[in-house]
Amino acid sequence: MDQALIDLTQRHVAAENAHDMEATLATLHADCVFEDFAMGRVWRGHAGATAHYRDWWSGLDTEVLPRGRRAFLNDGSMIAETGFRCRHIGTFLGVPATGHVFELPFVVVVSYRDGLMHGERFYYSLDRLLAGLGAATRPQYAGQTA
Repeated sequence: MDQALIDLTQRHVAAENAHDMEATLATLHADCVFEDFAMGRVWRGHAGATAHYRDWWSGLDTEVLPRGRRAFLNDGSMIAETGFRCRHIGTFLGVPATGHVFELPFVVVVSYRDGLMHGERFYYSLDRLLAGLGAATRPQYAGQTA
């Protein structure tokens, strides 16, 4: 794996942890794609990435946990097992802020293009996220009902 891509990924995580939109977008390819499999949602391009981050950051104060494992694949992509430390600060997935603090483990597959992050595919337990939020039931999301 190219050290420049490792450094890029570290800058991305630092910007994400700081909730610095400009610095986060600077690490992303203009045609980036975010895929959240738990919610069944996809965001495309910088406008989509901005919507994705605003959605998460307005409802959750998140920090990527420093622990975890990562592996770089022969195709130049990375897979990481990590998680978020979250504090529920605003309405998220239709659930009003509870102030709950919880950890959400996840796996992310990152692809790269032209020296930038091109895609992130997230895998986590939606039920664990909702439990962390203190949701009594599954709210509507991604056009689906509970």
